[in-house]
Amino acid sequence: MPQYRFTEYFEKEVLRKRPYLKKEWCIRVLEEPLRSEPQEGNRYRFWGKIEEFKGRVLRVTTLEDKITIHNAFPDRGFKP
Repeated sequence: MPQYRFTEYFEKEVLRKRPYLKKEWCIRVLEEPLRSEPQEGNRYRFWGKIEEFKGRVLRVTTLEDKITIHNAFPDRGFKP
């Protein structure tokens, strides 16, 4: 299993702005994505459904290594 990491931005900004997010949810999205795709700036987007989060879809952005989590937020506009 990969050793997931979190950027300083994630630790200081994302968790502060979205205290309801859990790191384990972000990791689960990376391990069991509904969809993933490259993003500009050598980053990757992953989407996953989190049942404990009222079944919402969470979008997680990683750095190019796909194991360093940089951002995460509920994606209300997700279309499979």
